[in-house]
Amino acid sequence: MSKKPVYVLTGLSGSGKSTAARVLEDRGFFVIDNLPLTLLPQCLELTEGALDAERDLAVVIDVRNRDFLAQYESIITQVAGMGHPLRILFFEASDEVLLRRYSETRRIHPLADAENLSAAINMERELLQNVKGSATRVINSSGLNPHQLKGLLLDSLGESESAPLLLQIESFGFRYGLPPNADLVFDVRFLPNPYYISELRPLTGLDLGIQKYVLEQDACQTFIGHLGRMLEFLLPCYHSEGKSYLTLAIGCTGGRHRSVSLVEEFARRLSGKDMRLRVYHRDVEKG
Repeated sequence: MSKKPVYVLTGLSGSGKSTAARVLEDRGFFVIDNLPLTLLPQCLELTEGALDAERDLAVVIDVRNRDFLAQYESIITQVAGMGHPLRILFFEASDEVLLRRYSETRRIHPLADAENLSAAINMERELLQNVKGSATRVINSSGLNPHQLKGLLLDSLGESESAPLLLQIESFGFRYGLPPNADLVFDVRFLPNPYYISELRPLTGLDLGIQKYVLEQDACQTFIGHLGRMLEFLLPCYHSEGKSYLTLAIGCTGGRHRSVSLVEEFARRLSGKDMRLRVYHRDVEKG
């Protein structure tokens, strides 16, 4: 039986390896950062039976490990001899970009004993020439934002750029405060309140009687139309910019009637669209 491939993320410090590691982790990879290269064969032996059949292994290896370059060729040859296909992804960026990134983050370069940052970058670039030459793919992150780098990385792996957007539609009561995790918040307290109708007061927006009362209001139908068109525009835009999780919160006074009815209505309207949908009624059980 063929063995699973091993993805080695390597390259220049500050060129995007950490971002790439997070992307792979989000895609279900088992990721090990800053693994001493000499431990890679032993790591493969230990994890081979323990990893889920669907999980690939990715390791980040670079000049933070001082034995990296001296051992590189022999260890890579040993791993290949174990039957694991190797996918070596080498990340690089221009000197100008690396200097700016280190200036912004104020991180210390792993070769900081060089006389200055520019010298450290040049030294690392020279030391890694042979590693770059053996790479399966060289990825230059100059001029790329994290979302663009993610797309380029996944394209290199032959995967689609991202999973469908996960949209949580949440009802809440302003009486109990705004949901802290909400990305979009809409206030529907402009609609007539069923609370003031004695036979409707004990019910919630999960009951058809309340939904009929709320949704048949002309103002409610106008609101649904406007918000529906806004979401039709916004959701693909958020998704294309790399947002994988979005919370839409709709609030009324107590979070039991109007907001719940509208959340249920939008859940019906959005069901079956190209997204994952989750519904949450935060305050529906409160008095």
